[in-house]
Amino acid sequence: MYSPVICVVGLGYVGLPLAVEMSKYFMVIGFDINAKRIETLIAGTDPNKEVEDDVLQKARIQYSANPAQIGDSDFIIVAVPTPVDAHNKPDLTSVIRASETIGRSMRKGSIVVYESTVYPGVTEEKCIPVLEKLSGLTWKKDFFVGYSPERINPGDKVHRFATIIKLVSGDTPETLAKVAHVYGTAVIAGIYKAPSIKVAEAAKVIENIQRDINIALMNELRIIFDKMGISTRDVLAAAKTKWNFLPFEPGLVGGHCIDVDPYYLAYKAEELGHHPQIIMAGRRINDAMSKYFAREFIKKLIATNIKLNDAKVLILGITFKENVPDIRNSKAILIINELKEFHISVDVWEPVADAGDVHEQYGIMPVAQPKPGSYDGIVLAVKHQEFVNLGPDGIRKFLTQSGILYDIKEVF
Repeated sequence: MYSPVICVVGLGYVGLPLAVEMSKYFMVIGFDINAKRIETLIAGTDPNKEVEDDVLQKARIQYSANPAQIGDSDFIIVAVPTPVDAHNKPDLTSVIRASETIGRSMRKGSIVVYESTVYPGVTEEKCIPVLEKLSGLTWKKDFFVGYSPERINPGDKVHRFATIIKLVSGDTPETLAKVAHVYGTAVIAGIYKAPSIKVAEAAKVIENIQRDINIALMNELRIIFDKMGISTRDVLAAAKTKWNFLPFEPGLVGGHCIDVDPYYLAYKAEELGHHPQIIMAGRRINDAMSKYFAREFIKKLIATNIKLNDAKVLILGITFKENVPDIRNSKAILIINELKEFHISVDVWEPVADAGDVHEQYGIMPVAQPKPGSYDGIVLAVKHQEFVNLGPDGIRKFLTQSGILYDIKEVF
C-alpha cells in the first residue's frame, strides 16, 4: 500500500485545511516561508479562521519554515497563490519560487503535485524545467508530477476539502494512480481522474470563469434595472421560480480566484492568437462595478442635499467576501478611493478581518465601533452576518437624520 510522507508547501487558505485533513491518514510536514505564520500554527491558531483552533491543535502536522525538511517527504503538494500583476498578466512568481525551493530539497522518487490555479501548460512548461534544473533529477525517471486543482471556498463550512470531488491528473498512469490514491484516502466525495495535466489545469480555470461571466450578467442587469427604477432583488426572486434559472447575484467580484483566473486563460488565448471576447467582456463589467456603485451613491448624497466636501461616510466591510477575514484584492477599497476623490471623509467598520492587516495593506485603520448619529451615508459593501443581524434599523442608528443607507447587495 502506497503511504507516503506528505509535505504541503504553502499553508494559507488552501494549504492548511488540506494539510489538516491529510494528517488524519498520513504523516504530514507543513512548510511555509513565513516564519511568523509557522509560529502561529504551532501555537494552535489559524488567523484565517479556515480551521478551528481545537481541530488545528489535534492535527498531527510537523510545521517548518526550513526548506530542507521538504526532503523528508516523498509526496509534495504545492498550494501557493497565483495572482495577476498590475497589468492583469499572470504572476507566476510564487509557484516558480516554490518549484525552486522544492527542486533544491526534494529526493529521488518524489511526486510533486501542483494545486495552484494556472493556465493550461504551466505545470509542464514552466514548473517542471525548474524542478529538473534545481534538483539535477530527470522528470519521469527520477521524479514525477501531478496536478490537482484546489477547490476550497473560503468561509464555506459545507463545501470543504473532504466533501468536494477532487480532480486529479498525473504525468504517467502510475503517477495518476498514486495521486488518486492519496487524495482518495482523504476526500470522501470521490475522485475524478483527468486524462492529462493540461485538461485538469483547463478545467480548474474555467470553473471560475463561468462564475465571473454569470455574475457579470447579473451586474449588467443591476445597472439596467437601476435605470428602470425596479429592484434587481425582486426581479431575481421572480425569475428563480423557474426550475433552471441560475441563482447568481450582482455584487463586487474580488479576492484571489474569480476576478483573477479569467486573465490566466485570456493570456494564453492571446498568446495563441485568439482574443476571448466573452471572457473579457465579463471582466470589464465586473471590474467597473466599484466605480458604478460609488458614483450611484454619490448621486444619492447630492440628491439629499448633502455637501460632498463635508460628508462623512461609513463603509460596512472591506473583505473580498462575507464572513471571511481575507482582504486580498478587496473591491470595497476601490469604492473608498472613489469617494475620497470627491473629498468625502470615509470610515470603515470591519468586524471580521484583523484591523492591523487592513491598516498594513490599505493604510486604513477600521473603527472599532461607529458612533451613532454621525454619518451622512452608509454603504453596505460586504454582507457580514453581523451587519445582517443588525438589520436596516440597527444600521440606520449610525446615520444623521437626513443620512442615507446604500445597500449594494440589496440585503434588506
